[in-house]
Amino acid sequence: MSALTTPFGFASTAGEVVSGIDLSGRRAVVTGASSGIGAETARALAATGAAVTLAVRDVAAGERVAKDITGSTGNQDVRAMHLDLADPASITAFTTAWQGPLHVLVNNAGVMACPEQYTEQGWEWQFATNHLGHFALATGLHSALAADGNARIVVVSSTGHQQSPVVWDDVNFAFRPYDPWLAYGQSKTANVLFAVEATRRWAGDNITANALMPGAIYTNLQRHTGGRGSGRVPAELIKTVEQGAATSALLATSPLLDGIGGRYFVDCNETEIVDRRSGTLHGVARYAVDPAGARRLWDLSQDLITGAA
Repeated sequence: MSALTTPFGFASTAGEVVSGIDLSGRRAVVTGASSGIGAETARALAATGAAVTLAVRDVAAGERVAKDITGSTGNQDVRAMHLDLADPASITAFTTAWQGPLHVLVNNAGVMACPEQYTEQGWEWQFATNHLGHFALATGLHSALAADGNARIVVVSSTGHQQSPVVWDDVNFAFRPYDPWLAYGQSKTANVLFAVEATRRWAGDNITANALMPGAIYTNLQRHTGGRGSGRVPAELIKTVEQGAATSALLATSPLLDGIGGRYFVDCNETEIVDRRSGTLHGVARYAVDPAGARRLWDLSQDLITGAA
């Protein structure tokens, strides 16, 4: 299976990759779309004519962004809905309220390298927010995605996944000393594994899922790290927010991705599988695309979510 390449790359913007694409009559949800690359991904989708829902914790902020997107694109069908990915009840309320088909789900929201914190269920905060919340959202919206017959899920992961596989016997750091970067890495590995298994499991519904590294972008995601992420990325590799949203927008809209799932993209192109930390922002760890690991994570996630219901 050859790697998928596109005409776009590092410097491409979300607006450029959706140019000429018409998604009128289609519906999209973008989590974490009240700022950063989530807002720009939502803007790009709105520019295609899609009806876009910003799934956000801060509805007032989401409504401001929705108004701004409408102003810049002319698309009147942009709205904000409340969603807290660390709260199973909030996710259930969102999925229950959703009516009709869903064509694109962008799992964009996330936290990075935050201080040690746990949900009411005892789940480590980054694993809960970055993975489990999105898992519950996607499975809760499965019927809506299946109704389309050609739906896409876009999963924002990170090169940070190379910091840690999923540690099956201790996902919640009950025994290991908590490390914010290892916790982040584990959650980002889980994001990629979800895309692999969702594509396999939902193939009969023609639902595909792909994961991506958006690049290094200075956004609210870095609020726990002094605003500069890991601090190890050279200045020339820092992207604008518009560039950071490009790979998400590409995976959500491009006809080049028709029928393509279970893959991992960087700079708008599929990246190589690696067996050790690459030292760059490219490469996906072999353990992150392992089908057996993907199935195991799905079963673990389903058990956790079911137990919290």
